[in-house]
Amino acid sequence: MLLGTVLVLLLGGAAPASAHAALRTTDPDDGSVVQRAPRHLTLTFTESVGLLDDSFRVFGPDQRRVHTGEARHADGRSDTARVGLPGKLARGTYTVAWRVVSADSHPVSGAFTFSVGKRSATTAQVDTGPDEDPLTGGLYDAARYLAYLAAALLVGTVAFALLCRPADTSPLRRPLVAAWWTLLGSTVVLLMLRAPYETGAGPATAFDPAALERTLTSRPGLALLARLAVLLLTAAFLLRLSRHRDRQEPVLRAVGAALAVALALTWAAAEHASAGIQVPLAMTSSVLHLVATGVWLGGLVALLLTLRRASVDALTEVVPRFSRIAFASVTVLVVTGLYQSWRGLGSLGALTGTSYGRLLLAKLVAVTALLLAAGYSRRWTARLAAPVAAARTAVPERVRQPVGVGAQAQPEGPGEPAAEATEPEEGEERQRRQEPDAAGKAEGPSEPAPESGDADTRRRGLRRSVLVEVAVAAVVLLITTLLTTTLPGRAQAEAAQRPPAGALPPTTLATVPFDTGGSTGPLSGRGTVQVTLDPARVGENGVQAVVYGADKGLIVVPEVRITFTLPSRKVGPIDARLKDVGGYWSTNSVNLPLAGTWTMRTTVRVSDVDQVTVEKPVRIVP
Repeated sequence: MLLGTVLVLLLGGAAPASAHAALRTTDPDDGSVVQRAPRHLTLTFTESVGLLDDSFRVFGPDQRRVHTGEARHADGRSDTARVGLPGKLARGTYTVAWRVVSADSHPVSGAFTFSVGKRSATTAQVDTGPDEDPLTGGLYDAARYLAYLAAALLVGTVAFALLCRPADTSPLRRPLVAAWWTLLGSTVVLLMLRAPYETGAGPATAFDPAALERTLTSRPGLALLARLAVLLLTAAFLLRLSRHRDRQEPVLRAVGAALAVALALTWAAAEHASAGIQVPLAMTSSVLHLVATGVWLGGLVALLLTLRRASVDALTEVVPRFSRIAFASVTVLVVTGLYQSWRGLGSLGALTGTSYGRLLLAKLVAVTALLLAAGYSRRWTARLAAPVAAARTAVPERVRQPVGVGAQAQPEGPGEPAAEATEPEEGEERQRRQEPDAAGKAEGPSEPAPESGDADTRRRGLRRSVLVEVAVAAVVLLITTLLTTTLPGRAQAEAAQRPPAGALPPTTLATVPFDTGGSTGPLSGRGTVQVTLDPARVGENGVQAVVYGADKGLIVVPEVRITFTLPSRKVGPIDARLKDVGGYWSTNSVNLPLAGTWTMRTTVRVSDVDQVTVEKPVRIVP
């Protein structure tokens, strides 16, 4: 049961990483050869994307950049990106580098190629620029991690003060102020670095007015501005809270809860929950998940600080309250985590088959340690509360103070008036001064020294276990931050349905030996045909055939004919119609309409009477 709960909680901890945009299709297809120059390029993604000023960079056969139009969405669909091309394009291979911002606020980029008329003879690589500036990415990730930490500490400390009601809140003032300023500073850094983070540029471009203006009008930028506004309202609330002695007032709790939800919305509305399937439900789940995380993990820090200064009597009321609140928070995390894990991971196989899943497994270890430390803390909580609970049960016995000799008995009934006590006699007073031990015994069991020492020991034990929880919680938040930059299993499965953008198109290289039974020597009827099928994919393909003689040298033959047949679907034969282009045979217009294992029949005629046909299977992928 515990392992199942930990697994669900772990998968739920991936709430901030439930979706990334992945490239679904390109038009023209990656690696394809088109006979007519396209008028525009169109990319389709697995979710809606935002466009940048430089979302497309197209490089021609001469490796020079081609002038393109402004990037737009195709047919009003937010999951597409389209850019216009010049009216005339030279024959050859073109490289397209693209970069967009997915709906979860993370930039994604890649490259693909297509050819007009024929492929270029050169294979030189085109420099499409860096995908991301390392310094910008490092600073942005660090600011995002600090924002998570500060938000959890801010929400958890305020919740601890309002719900657990410690008598002395002075230990919580410094962490509250530090959390507020840290969240404010990290939000400003994220706002300034947003433009260079999206474009992959260096941090210096953060001060570009045009880039900053574009950030302020984008959805992530608007969410960061909203977070700044919520922080200003939170500052006013904290001032009110510090001056208000009665923290049990329902209005304060309602305002605090509203601010916590508004703060969580600034993450949910701009990141992963706002993209993909079931967006309203996902955003609700994400907000509840973030608030529960803050109440639990931030409350641990507040409890740790309270344990250092509060009295044992005060702790016996505060600690059980926080224990109940922490249990409720974990329950919310489990419920929302079950939904978030299904939405983000996609399948159990992705746990070990994807980077996202392996990070989740690493988080499993951390969350397991966190729950074990929490269980250890609950035992210390029970030990700390037990003596005081027993003492409260014994209060009626303690209030019955013994009376001096000759004094009237005190009534036990609650409604009876107390009898007047006689003045203590001189002998009795002397007896009390001379026999302090006896008097001490007469005064009843008023917290002996051994019990006080045991209470301090229990408090130190609880403080150590909570400190371990806080340290492990910081590691959990760090792994969560890494998950926000990792492609989730569901998106990776969708992207795996097509070859990765920017990858070289697959090429099938087949060596077909032949023997026509002719005379010996270099011009005999023996040799090999090296056939290149490119890209070996459904649609238009190019075929090149080079004939080698018995001595492995190139030879010229009267004819090379290649046909393709798909026996399983009864398709073919499809004649490649090879042409002699001087030294080898070639064509760029073989249309293979279906995926599967085709039979390639190669016929080589070395003379007017000598020819041979050889069959070889080739694999055509979608």
